[in-house]
Amino acid sequence: MPANLPPEYFEVEKTLRQARTAEEKIAIMEKLLSIIPRHKGTEKLVALYRSKIAKLKEEIERRPAARKGQLYRIEKSGAGQVIVIGPPNSGKSAVIRALTGVEVEVADFPFTTRLAAPYMMPFENIKIQLIDTPPITADFMESWLVEMIKMAEAVLVVLDAASPESSTLLEIIVNRLKEKKVELVSAETPVPPDRFPFIKRALLVLNKGDLGGAENLKEELEILFGRGLETVAVSALSLAGLEELRRRTFELLRIVRVYSKVPGKKPDYESPFILKKGSNIMDLARQVHKDFAEKLNYARVWNKQGTIAGLRVTRDYLLNDEDTVELHL
Repeated sequence: MPANLPPEYFEVEKTLRQARTAEEKIAIMEKLLSIIPRHKGTEKLVALYRSKIAKLKEEIERRPAARKGQLYRIEKSGAGQVIVIGPPNSGKSAVIRALTGVEVEVADFPFTTRLAAPYMMPFENIKIQLIDTPPITADFMESWLVEMIKMAEAVLVVLDAASPESSTLLEIIVNRLKEKKVELVSAETPVPPDRFPFIKRALLVLNKGDLGGAENLKEELEILFGRGLETVAVSALSLAGLEELRRRTFELLRIVRVYSKVPGKKPDYESPFILKKGSNIMDLARQVHKDFAEKLNYARVWNKQGTIAGLRVTRDYLLNDEDTVELHL
Protein backbone atom coordinates (compact mmCIF):
# COMPACT_ATOMS: atom_id res chain seq x y z
CA MET A 1 0.00 0.00 0.00
CA PRO A 2 1.47 3.45 -0.92
CA ALA A 3 2.39 5.79 1.92
CA ASN A 4 0.92 8.90 0.24
CA LEU A 5 3.12 11.23 2.28
CA PRO A 6 2.26 14.97 2.12
CA PRO A 7 4.75 17.50 0.61
CA GLU A 8 5.49 18.90 4.09
CA TYR A 9 6.98 15.53 5.06
CA PHE A 10 9.65 15.72 2.36
CA GLU A 11 10.55 19.32 3.29
CA VAL A 12 11.12 18.38 6.94
CA GLU A 13 12.82 15.09 6.00
CA LYS A 14 15.49 17.06 4.11
CA THR A 15 16.51 18.79 7.34
CA LEU A 16 17.16 15.40 8.97
CA ARG A 17 20.25 15.00 6.77
CA GLN A 18 21.63 18.26 8.13
CA ALA A 19 21.09 17.35 11.78
CA ARG A 20 24.32 16.94 13.73
CA THR A 21 23.32 16.02 17.25
CA ALA A 22 21.05 13.37 18.74
CA GLU A 23 18.80 16.11 20.12
CA GLU A 24 18.35 17.68 16.69
CA LYS A 25 17.54 14.32 15.11
CA ILE A 26 14.97 13.48 17.79
CA ALA A 27 13.20 16.84 17.39
CA ILE A 28 13.03 16.43 13.58
CA MET A 29 11.85 12.82 13.78
CA GLU A 30 9.12 13.78 16.23
CA LYS A 31 8.04 16.48 13.78
CA LEU A 32 7.96 13.88 10.98
CA LEU A 33 5.83 11.55 13.13
CA SER A 34 3.32 14.35 13.63
CA ILE A 35 3.10 14.83 9.84
CA ILE A 36 2.92 11.20 8.68
CA PRO A 37 -0.70 10.09 8.04
CA ARG A 38 -1.66 6.96 9.98
CA HIS A 39 -2.67 3.98 7.79
CA LYS A 40 -1.28 0.56 6.86
CA GLY A 41 1.02 2.03 4.22
CA THR A 42 2.92 4.08 6.82
CA GLU A 43 3.10 1.56 9.70
CA LYS A 44 6.68 0.47 8.92
CA LEU A 45 7.88 4.06 8.51
CA VAL A 46 6.33 5.12 11.84
CA ALA A 47 7.87 2.08 13.56
CA LEU A 48 11.27 2.89 12.04
CA TYR A 49 11.27 6.47 13.36
CA ARG A 50 10.08 5.39 16.81
CA SER A 51 12.88 2.82 16.97
CA LYS A 52 15.48 5.43 15.93
CA ILE A 53 14.19 7.92 18.52
CA ALA A 54 14.40 5.28 21.26
CA LYS A 55 18.02 4.49 20.31
CA LEU A 56 18.99 8.16 20.25
CA LYS A 57 17.46 8.70 23.70
CA GLU A 58 19.50 5.77 25.02
CA GLU A 59 22.60 7.38 23.51
CA ILE A 60 21.84 10.66 25.33
CA GLU A 61 21.31 8.85 28.65
CA ARG A 62 24.69 7.11 28.32
CA ARG A 63 26.54 10.43 28.01
CA PRO A 64 28.78 11.40 30.95
CA ALA A 65 27.41 14.20 33.14
CA ALA A 66 28.70 17.68 32.31
CA ARG A 67 31.33 19.07 34.67
CA LYS A 68 30.65 22.35 36.46
CA GLY A 69 33.40 23.99 34.47
CA GLN A 70 31.41 23.42 31.30
CA LEU A 71 28.56 25.66 32.42
CA TYR A 72 27.97 28.53 30.02
CA ARG A 73 28.16 32.13 31.21
CA ILE A 74 27.65 35.42 29.38
CA GLU A 75 28.70 38.64 31.05
CA LYS A 76 25.81 41.04 31.60
CA SER A 77 25.68 44.20 29.54
CA GLY A 78 23.29 47.11 29.05
CA ALA A 79 20.33 47.92 31.28
CA GLY A 80 19.54 44.29 32.02
CA GLN A 81 19.91 40.71 30.81
CA VAL A 82 16.84 38.93 29.45
CA ILE A 83 17.11 35.28 28.41
CA VAL A 84 14.98 34.09 25.49
CA ILE A 85 13.78 30.47 25.60
CA GLY A 86 11.23 28.35 23.77
CA PRO A 87 10.49 25.07 21.97
CA PRO A 88 11.98 24.19 18.55
CA ASN A 89 10.79 26.27 15.57
CA SER A 90 8.95 28.83 17.70
CA GLY A 91 10.91 31.63 16.02
CA LYS A 92 13.13 32.72 18.94
CA SER A 93 16.02 33.73 16.73
CA ALA A 94 13.73 35.48 14.25
CA VAL A 95 12.18 37.54 17.06
CA ILE A 96 15.64 38.51 18.34
CA ARG A 97 16.74 39.48 14.82
CA ALA A 98 13.64 41.66 14.42
CA LEU A 99 14.16 43.33 17.82
CA THR A 100 17.90 43.97 17.47
CA GLY A 101 18.45 44.38 13.73
CA VAL A 102 21.40 41.97 13.99
CA GLU A 103 21.66 38.94 11.71
CA VAL A 104 20.85 35.82 13.73
CA GLU A 105 21.03 32.33 12.22
CA VAL A 106 17.44 31.40 11.36
CA ALA A 107 16.17 28.25 9.63
CA ASP A 108 12.99 26.20 9.26
CA PHE A 109 14.44 23.18 11.02
CA PRO A 110 14.88 22.66 14.79
CA PHE A 111 18.06 23.30 16.79
CA THR A 112 19.49 26.00 14.52
CA THR A 113 20.62 27.68 17.76
CA ARG A 114 23.20 25.43 19.47
CA LEU A 115 24.89 27.85 21.88
CA ALA A 116 23.77 30.84 23.91
CA ALA A 117 24.49 34.13 22.12
CA PRO A 118 24.06 37.77 23.31
CA TYR A 119 22.41 40.58 21.32
CA MET A 120 21.58 44.16 22.26
CA MET A 121 18.01 45.42 21.83
CA PRO A 122 17.56 49.20 21.64
CA PHE A 123 14.72 50.65 23.72
CA GLU A 124 14.40 54.42 23.57
CA ASN A 125 17.70 55.71 25.07
CA ILE A 126 18.99 52.42 26.55
CA LYS A 127 19.91 48.92 25.38
CA ILE A 128 18.75 45.63 26.87
CA GLN A 129 20.75 42.43 26.45
CA LEU A 130 18.84 39.50 24.92
CA ILE A 131 20.33 35.99 25.11
CA ASP A 132 19.35 33.53 22.37
CA THR A 133 19.39 29.90 23.57
CA PRO A 134 18.97 26.34 22.24
CA PRO A 135 15.37 25.05 22.28
CA ILE A 136 13.84 23.09 25.14
CA THR A 137 11.97 19.83 24.47
CA ALA A 138 10.41 17.12 26.61
CA ASP A 139 13.58 15.06 26.11
CA PHE A 140 16.34 17.62 26.16
CA MET A 141 17.45 20.82 27.86
CA GLU A 142 21.07 21.98 27.92
CA SER A 143 22.55 21.40 31.38
CA TRP A 144 23.89 24.96 31.58
CA LEU A 145 20.66 26.64 30.49
CA VAL A 146 19.02 26.59 33.93
CA GLU A 147 22.05 28.33 35.45
CA MET A 148 21.86 31.03 32.79
CA ILE A 149 18.16 31.54 33.51
CA LYS A 150 18.97 31.93 37.22
CA MET A 151 21.55 34.62 36.45
CA ALA A 152 19.31 36.65 34.09
CA GLU A 153 16.96 39.40 35.28
CA ALA A 154 13.96 38.17 33.28
CA VAL A 155 12.75 35.60 30.73
CA LEU A 156 10.97 35.78 27.38
CA VAL A 157 9.29 32.54 26.31
CA VAL A 158 8.66 32.49 22.56
CA LEU A 159 5.82 30.30 21.26
CA ASP A 160 4.43 29.67 17.78
CA ALA A 161 0.96 31.23 17.84
CA ALA A 162 -0.04 29.25 14.73
CA SER A 163 0.88 25.84 16.21
CA PRO A 164 -1.85 23.80 17.96
CA GLU A 165 0.90 22.22 20.10
CA SER A 166 2.19 25.46 21.68
CA SER A 167 0.23 25.26 24.93
CA THR A 168 1.46 21.70 25.48
CA LEU A 169 5.04 22.73 24.66
CA LEU A 170 4.84 25.60 27.17
CA GLU A 171 3.60 23.19 29.83
CA ILE A 172 6.65 21.01 29.12
CA ILE A 173 9.01 23.99 29.51
CA VAL A 174 7.35 25.17 32.73
CA ASN A 175 7.51 21.68 34.22
CA ARG A 176 11.13 21.14 33.19
CA LEU A 177 12.10 24.38 34.91
CA LYS A 178 10.08 23.48 38.00
CA GLU A 179 12.08 20.23 38.20
CA LYS A 180 15.12 22.50 38.59
CA LYS A 181 13.22 24.62 41.17
CA VAL A 182 12.84 27.59 38.77
CA GLU A 183 9.41 29.23 38.58
CA LEU A 184 8.18 31.70 35.96
CA VAL A 185 5.91 34.49 37.25
CA SER A 186 4.25 37.66 35.94
CA ALA A 187 5.94 41.06 35.67
CA GLU A 188 4.19 42.42 38.77
CA THR A 189 4.90 39.49 41.08
CA PRO A 190 6.99 40.54 44.12
CA VAL A 191 10.25 38.55 44.18
CA PRO A 192 12.16 38.47 47.50
CA PRO A 193 15.92 39.03 46.95
CA ASP A 194 16.78 35.63 48.44
CA ARG A 195 14.39 33.92 45.97
CA PHE A 196 15.52 35.91 42.91
CA PRO A 197 17.56 33.10 41.26
CA PHE A 198 14.61 30.71 41.45
CA ILE A 199 11.69 33.02 40.67
CA LYS A 200 11.88 34.76 37.30
CA ARG A 201 9.54 37.36 35.89
CA ALA A 202 8.52 36.19 32.44
CA LEU A 203 6.52 37.22 29.39
CA LEU A 204 5.01 34.85 26.81
CA VAL A 205 5.76 36.04 23.26
CA LEU A 206 3.21 34.63 20.79
CA ASN A 207 5.18 34.80 17.55
CA LYS A 208 3.75 34.37 14.02
CA GLY A 209 0.67 36.29 15.08
CA ASP A 210 0.18 37.32 11.44
CA LEU A 211 -0.75 33.69 10.65
CA GLY A 212 -3.68 33.76 13.06
CA GLY A 213 -4.22 31.67 16.16
CA ALA A 214 -2.89 34.11 18.77
CA GLU A 215 -6.30 34.68 20.40
CA ASN A 216 -7.04 30.95 20.54
CA LEU A 217 -3.63 30.29 22.07
CA LYS A 218 -4.20 33.03 24.68
CA GLU A 219 -7.45 31.32 25.71
CA GLU A 220 -5.73 27.93 25.97
CA LEU A 221 -2.93 29.39 28.06
CA GLU A 222 -5.40 31.06 30.44
CA ILE A 223 -7.15 27.72 30.94
CA LEU A 224 -3.83 25.98 31.66
CA PHE A 225 -2.03 28.68 33.65
CA GLY A 226 -4.73 31.16 34.65
CA ARG A 227 -3.60 34.78 34.29
CA GLY A 228 -0.27 34.15 36.00
CA LEU A 229 1.77 34.60 32.81
CA GLU A 230 1.08 37.56 30.54
CA THR A 231 1.22 37.41 26.74
CA VAL A 232 2.09 39.69 23.84
CA ALA A 233 1.35 38.77 20.20
CA VAL A 234 4.00 39.67 17.63
CA SER A 235 5.21 38.78 14.15
CA ALA A 236 8.93 38.62 13.45
CA LEU A 237 8.03 38.62 9.75
CA SER A 238 5.69 41.64 9.54
CA LEU A 239 7.25 43.33 12.62
CA ALA A 240 3.80 43.76 14.17
CA GLY A 241 3.78 44.11 17.96
CA LEU A 242 7.53 44.62 18.31
CA GLU A 243 7.32 48.08 19.90
CA GLU A 244 4.92 46.76 22.52
CA LEU A 245 7.29 43.82 23.13
CA ARG A 246 10.20 46.23 23.66
CA ARG A 247 8.17 48.19 26.20
CA ARG A 248 6.96 45.06 27.98
CA THR A 249 10.51 43.67 28.14
CA PHE A 250 11.67 46.93 29.75
CA GLU A 251 8.83 46.66 32.28
CA LEU A 252 9.86 43.07 33.09
CA LEU A 253 13.20 44.37 34.34
CA ARG A 254 11.50 46.64 36.91
CA ILE A 255 14.08 49.37 36.55
CA VAL A 256 13.99 53.16 36.30
CA ARG A 257 16.09 55.55 34.21
CA VAL A 258 17.30 58.62 36.05
CA TYR A 259 19.01 61.63 34.43
CA SER A 260 21.65 63.57 36.30
CA LYS A 261 21.79 67.34 36.10
CA VAL A 262 24.64 69.66 37.05
CA PRO A 263 23.32 72.94 38.54
CA GLY A 264 22.96 75.54 35.81
CA LYS A 265 23.34 73.01 32.97
CA LYS A 266 21.04 70.81 30.88
CA PRO A 267 20.40 67.18 31.89
CA ASP A 268 22.19 64.33 30.13
CA TYR A 269 19.34 62.43 28.46
CA GLU A 270 21.61 60.10 26.46
CA SER A 271 23.22 58.22 29.35
CA PRO A 272 20.73 57.65 32.15
CA PHE A 273 21.62 55.96 35.41
CA ILE A 274 19.83 52.60 35.72
CA LEU A 275 18.39 51.76 39.14
CA LYS A 276 15.92 49.21 40.48
CA LYS A 277 12.34 50.28 41.07
CA GLY A 278 12.03 51.49 44.65
CA SER A 279 15.45 53.17 44.63
CA ASN A 280 15.84 56.53 46.35
CA ILE A 281 18.04 59.62 46.07
CA MET A 282 20.81 58.00 48.13
CA ASP A 283 20.92 55.00 45.79
CA LEU A 284 21.48 57.39 42.89
CA ALA A 285 24.13 59.34 44.83
CA ARG A 286 26.09 56.12 45.41
CA GLN A 287 26.08 55.41 41.67
CA VAL A 288 27.20 58.93 40.74
CA HIS A 289 30.17 59.08 43.11
CA LYS A 290 31.01 58.02 46.65
CA ASP A 291 31.52 61.69 47.61
CA PHE A 292 27.89 62.45 46.82
CA ALA A 293 26.74 59.56 49.01
CA GLU A 294 28.89 60.76 51.90
CA LYS A 295 28.34 64.52 51.62
CA LEU A 296 24.89 64.87 50.01
CA ASN A 297 22.92 67.74 51.48
CA TYR A 298 19.75 67.68 49.38
CA ALA A 299 18.50 67.09 45.82
CA ARG A 300 16.13 68.74 43.36
CA VAL A 301 13.84 66.66 41.14
CA TRP A 302 12.02 67.23 37.84
CA ASN A 303 9.64 64.53 36.64
CA LYS A 304 8.75 63.45 33.10
CA GLN A 305 5.15 64.68 33.33
CA GLY A 306 6.18 68.21 34.25
CA THR A 307 4.13 68.21 37.45
CA ILE A 308 7.31 68.39 39.54
CA ALA A 309 9.86 71.05 38.56
CA GLY A 310 12.92 71.53 40.74
CA LEU A 311 11.27 70.23 43.88
CA ARG A 312 13.68 70.04 46.82
CA VAL A 313 13.55 66.50 48.23
CA THR A 314 15.13 64.47 51.02
CA ARG A 315 17.52 61.54 50.69
CA ASP A 316 14.74 58.93 50.95
CA TYR A 317 12.69 60.34 48.04
CA LEU A 318 11.66 57.42 45.77
CA LEU A 319 12.70 57.83 42.13
CA ASN A 320 10.42 57.26 39.14
CA ASP A 321 11.32 56.39 35.56
CA GLU A 322 12.84 59.36 33.72
CA ASP A 323 13.16 61.61 36.74
CA THR A 324 15.84 64.29 36.42
CA VAL A 325 17.90 64.83 39.58
CA GLU A 326 20.24 67.62 40.64
CA LEU A 327 22.44 66.60 43.59
CA HIS A 328 23.73 69.25 46.01
CA LEU A 329 26.57 68.75 48.48
